[in-house]
Amino acid sequence: MGLSSRDMLRAIADGEDDPEKLASFARRTLKRKKEELELALQGYVNSHQRLMIKTILTHIDFLSEQVELLDQEVAARIESFHEDVERLDSIPGIATRMAEQILAEIGTDIKKQFPSAAHLCSWAGLVPGHNESAGKKKSAKTTNGNKYLKSALVEAAHSVAASKNYLGAMYRRTAARKGKKRAAINVAHAMLRIAYYLLTRKEMYVDLGEDYFDRQKQQSIVKYAVRRLECLGYSVTIASTP
Repeated sequence: MGLSSRDMLRAIADGEDDPEKLASFARRTLKRKKEELELALQGYVNSHQRLMIKTILTHIDFLSEQVELLDQEVAARIESFHEDVERLDSIPGIATRMAEQILAEIGTDIKKQFPSAAHLCSWAGLVPGHNESAGKKKSAKTTNGNKYLKSALVEAAHSVAASKNYLGAMYRRTAARKGKKRAAINVAHAMLRIAYYLLTRKEMYVDLGEDYFDRQKQQSIVKYAVRRLECLGYSVTIASTP
């Protein structure tokens, strides 16, 4: 569906069958593959096939126009809430379209609808249970919740898998232990909690950093070591090395 391929398809639909002329529609980096394109564009296309190509392209153009029309309508309706959209857009993995979808699902008066972030996550079906008794682990699946919001956030969570930020680190940390599906749910849950606090506190997202979990672990080790030494009767003073 790129510009080059669309031009080639339109030329084919209009009757052009010269591989060299068709390959000349290539743009940018695709120009380097002109010889391969000429080989790929060799073939016989009859009148019926040309008609079908033209019909399909016309239909795609129509759908694209409708999408653009709806995008303009959404933008007009969301105009008074553009600050909330910007707040959500500041979260890694959530772009403008995703931010608009989140607001459409949870509403614009989030504090009235959901008294807490935990309530919102539960409503969206992004709270995995922890059911364990007598050493036996039972099902910890998430509930169904709002399938539109949940699927959108899970998709956003997968998009930050390789990102060098707090959410990316959370994804990789969880995926290493519990797999990618559970990692996506955990990150989606974190995204929704962050969204709740940004909207209720009227703040922009501030990333904790890719090394957040490493720093947390380091602090825990230091605190444990100091506590143990103090229990043994030592007076401990901590000083960082240059």
